[in-house]
Amino acid sequence: MLSMILLATAALGQGMTKGMMAPPANMRPPGLEQVGITQKLDAQLPLDLTFRDETGKSVQLKEYFGKKPVILNFAYYTCPMLCGELLKGLTTSLKGLKFELGNEFDVVTVSIDPHDTPETATEKKAEYLQRYGHPERAAGWHFLTGSQESITALTKAAGFGYQYNQQTMQFAHATAIMMVTPQGKLAQYFYGVDFAPKDLRLGIVQASNEKIGNLVDQVLLYCYHYDPATGKYGAIVARVLKLSGLVTVIGLGLMLVVLVRIGPMNQNKDANSRRYV
Repeated sequence: MLSMILLATAALGQGMTKGMMAPPANMRPPGLEQVGITQKLDAQLPLDLTFRDETGKSVQLKEYFGKKPVILNFAYYTCPMLCGELLKGLTTSLKGLKFELGNEFDVVTVSIDPHDTPETATEKKAEYLQRYGHPERAAGWHFLTGSQESITALTKAAGFGYQYNQQTMQFAHATAIMMVTPQGKLAQYFYGVDFAPKDLRLGIVQASNEKIGNLVDQVLLYCYHYDPATGKYGAIVARVLKLSGLVTVIGLGLMLVVLVRIGPMNQNKDANSRRYV
């Protein structure tokens, strides 16, 4: 078990230096030939796929799309390590967001294990909602299970590669979350188990076609650009310098206006003072 986890972590680290793109299968360690992340930016997810939610109700993916961005992630509910670390990291990041789960965005967690049940999904949802600290937002986080056919179709569409090991009876997989537009198109990939709330906020704003957020978000999106190679938002130096120059010019202009107005006021004060001498 430990060796499989270490190999998966090594594969993850190798991918991070190359933009998390999955290396060719013949270059991956034994047992990890199918493991990796293949970015499919702007690809349409198959929203007609059927799963079961944590209550056991049959649902289609399109029920979670149409109005707001969705954070999509894959896990399996009996995972001994990596899935838990990803969900913990995601929960911590969500707590740092000003946006409200279920209001500006939803989260959809899909099990890659066809043997997972709605009961295990319910347990996981309760665990991470407790960590999140906002049980009233439960309707915004969905834990799904499904058939192998639905799981395979969705993971392939999202570029999420994983592999089951018969000896350890565990799944080897990388860790990532995907930002998806309300129309179901893949917008950004964020890798690892620790996600900066700033990156998630900008990703949600951008995935919404900038229909949510405030003026500060618009300025940040002007100065910061999502880099698929790193899975993060980075500063565009030219735009930062341009914006800084504009702010400097505006500041100098305002100072000049103030000085021009202060001059006549001081002259009037001097004239009034001489009048009463």
